[in-house]
Amino acid sequence: MHLEPQFFLASLFDRAVEVADPMRSLAGFLPPKPTGRVVVVGAGKASARMAEAVEAAWGPCEGLVITRYGYARPCRGTRIVEAAHPVPDAAGAEATGRMLDLLAGLGDGDFVLALISGGASALLCAPVEGVTLAQKQAVNAALLASGAPIGQMNIVRKHLSRVKGGQLAAAAYPARMLAMMISDVPGDDPAFIGSGPTVGDASTPQDALAVLERWQVKVPYSVTAALGGASGVIPPGDPRLSRVTNTIFAAPAQSLEAAAELARAAGCDVQILGDGIEGEARDVARAQAALALRLQAGRAPGAAPLVLLSGGEVTVTRRGDGIGGPNAEFCLALALALDGASGIHALACDTDGVDGAAEVAGARIGPGTLKSAQSAGRDVAAALDRNDAHSFFAAIGAQVVTGPTLTNVNDFRALLIL
Repeated sequence: MHLEPQFFLASLFDRAVEVADPMRSLAGFLPPKPTGRVVVVGAGKASARMAEAVEAAWGPCEGLVITRYGYARPCRGTRIVEAAHPVPDAAGAEATGRMLDLLAGLGDGDFVLALISGGASALLCAPVEGVTLAQKQAVNAALLASGAPIGQMNIVRKHLSRVKGGQLAAAAYPARMLAMMISDVPGDDPAFIGSGPTVGDASTPQDALAVLERWQVKVPYSVTAALGGASGVIPPGDPRLSRVTNTIFAAPAQSLEAAAELARAAGCDVQILGDGIEGEARDVARAQAALALRLQAGRAPGAAPLVLLSGGEVTVTRRGDGIGGPNAEFCLALALALDGASGIHALACDTDGVDGAAEVAGARIGPGTLKSAQSAGRDVAAALDRNDAHSFFAAIGAQVVTGPTLTNVNDFRALLIL
């Protein structure tokens, strides 16, 4: 059996993205359109595509959805607003205010469909009283550079927001609400998807302060003061959450299994290492390199190719001044750890098409990566030290650029062992 490694790995990634496309996956979870007033709201990198899928099933709908710049989709009734991600901007803050106005005054005979996907944490932006948008932006940027896991970052975001941590659902009460979600978080906990705007949360402002201290994130006094007061986050069991149903219709495990099925059909053995892997990108890369080398050494002659698949959300603690993202940094550290080992190829991409803040999905490596770097005058270790993975892979022509994928089930990593 002959496989062209990089084409094959790209096909696995494409399949993982395809099955998470809301136009393919949402309709089967959508009930018949309720009678009476129906309002569609939402936020996230996939939210406009979700709204498009809803209107394909229900027809034009009143509503407002906030997505990332470049991720808008044509809708006949639902208004689509583009805003900044991963650091919020004025467009997102203004649109969030309009969304809260839209929900105000709804009655118990009304119905709200909330469409939530990864990215909603930045796109749904309504800072608490006493905190300015500029201060919220600074906190977001500092959290992103700290290396804190996404769940820890979202604790802080919830307690600095008037819409996260169940507050969007509370704003719609007593209307009925169905929240449909695409999971981009390890463990698929709805409370962590987009910072849980429709889900109650038991964390406290003191928990948020502890996150800032643990990850050494410096914040203005106004932020500390806001976290020292009462929180607007809605606790589980609050009556205002009693009319909300939260449904996850697409998740990382489904995408990994779809890629695994494609690999098996091509004659490969497959190991899924997990869909919720977290940690520093370079540490995860070293661990997977060691595993790949160990498995390769134990292979019998003529054995079928082996594919290792994993998902989750690795992080990068910013140490240098380079341009990078967690998936590209994973590949950079993996190439260094494999040291040109023959017969091992890999691809790592974010399923939303954006790795970090760059318009690059990720990167690919193979046995020739180090030689390509040498020919291009690039030093792998130096690039890793500078967090300069995107520049490195651009120089050797090994970036993966997809443009907006219109979905988001987080990281996708595939190693092929021949």
